[in-house]
Amino acid sequence: MNLDTLYQEVILDHYKNPLNKKLSTTFDAQVHHINPSCGDEITLNLSAADGSITSITWDGVGCSISQASVSIASDLLAGKTFADAQAITDQFVDLMQSKGKKVGDEAILEDAVALAGVSQYPARIKCALLGWMAVKDAAIQAQSK
Repeated sequence: MNLDTLYQEVILDHYKNPLNKKLSTTFDAQVHHINPSCGDEITLNLSAADGSITSITWDGVGCSISQASVSIASDLLAGKTFADAQAITDQFVDLMQSKGKKVGDEAILEDAVALAGVSQYPARIKCALLGWMAVKDAAIQAQSK
């Protein structure tokens, strides 16, 4: 099995079996993001305590890329400090802006490296970033409380 096939399987698994896809009724911040170019949308709830993200829950509709990406982000960033979550998000954004020239650091991005190929398709980059930008927005709101 080649790496591209493995990455496609990771994306499909997150799409078919999304992590944290059930909005928590308790949260410190809630955001709703829409990708106007394709109609993907998510609502995301973030809880925080002591400078860390304690949970990320979400619900949404959209393509396999957007839904898998928010599943990955919600799993990877929960439990991290706000600073660590921002550093990981910055690495993911850098990967998405690489136009296919970077593969990402699996030790940091974990399953998110499976989305590296998306960076070759400008129309799909917004799909991959939708959930990550929602987490970033919610983290800013939660920290300002």
